[in-house]
Amino acid sequence: MSFLVIGECVADIVRAPEGSGAADRVHPGGSPANVAYGLARLGRDVMLLTQLADDADGRLIADHLKGAGVRVEVGGVPVRTPSAAVGLDAHGRATYTFDIAWTLESGAPPAEAPTHVHIGSIAAVTAPGAATVLAEVERLRDRATVSYDPNVRPALMGDHAEAVARVERCVALSDVVKASDEDLAWLYPGAEPHEVAARWRALGPAVVLITRGAAGSTVFTGRETITAEAPPVTVVDTVGAGDSFMSAVLDVLAGRGRETLAGLGAEYLARLLRRATAAAAVTVSRAGAQPPDRAELDAAGERFTVRSARVR
Repeated sequence: MSFLVIGECVADIVRAPEGSGAADRVHPGGSPANVAYGLARLGRDVMLLTQLADDADGRLIADHLKGAGVRVEVGGVPVRTPSAAVGLDAHGRATYTFDIAWTLESGAPPAEAPTHVHIGSIAAVTAPGAATVLAEVERLRDRATVSYDPNVRPALMGDHAEAVARVERCVALSDVVKASDEDLAWLYPGAEPHEVAARWRALGPAVVLITRGAAGSTVFTGRETITAEAPPVTVVDTVGAGDSFMSAVLDVLAGRGRETLAGLGAEYLARLLRRATAAAAVTVSRAGAQPPDRAELDAAGERFTVRSARVR
């Protein structure tokens, strides 16, 4: 099973609280890059098609990814590596101010066609590079399953109606979609998660997952709706939590063909949520996007009690 992740790398500059005397911290980030890193930490074979400049932030991110075993393919070199100033509130929740351009060009194709392609965030909806992302997905989806995480950044989305249309084009190309409640609130104000899940499933995906932070997560398929509670955990920050959740989802689903996803049973889906929820819990317990490796995730699964319920 091999994964191709296509999307941005971002240097997350975590601002120290004003007056604290502490220094800002720079962490390797970018939602797709975090997913690739999380998959590699779980022992998966993964390539990341991205953009990195030959600067200090680019070298930091490249070393971080390669250190976990991610094969990095650069499709064009930007003037500088994208960055995001990250502010944390009293509960560790992150807000972002971006300095990013996305001009991805096609990189060298993998030696072997991937069995799964993951896209998301800024890279999937930001011109001109988004055209490359979608072209690669369309080229590969006959041979690979596809997942998508919109990871909405409102400041970069432009016109709302056009942004929703771009997101839904990505949804329609995908088999598995994961989004947060904050994503849904911006995309579809006032809509209930089950309404959005039904709308998206009608576009094509067999599996839709909605995360709600400390309130837990829900997975929707044609046959099942399963909700899992999040375990109690001391939050350092929430950077990368959703990406760790996504990595764990893809790890559990690895090898599942398109024709089997819609028929996943309640027990399997409950296990999927428990595993992904544990991965997110580990990540929020430490600074930056630091997902667990397989041994840590196994241990977390024993340490945390994650209750799940079949809604219907």
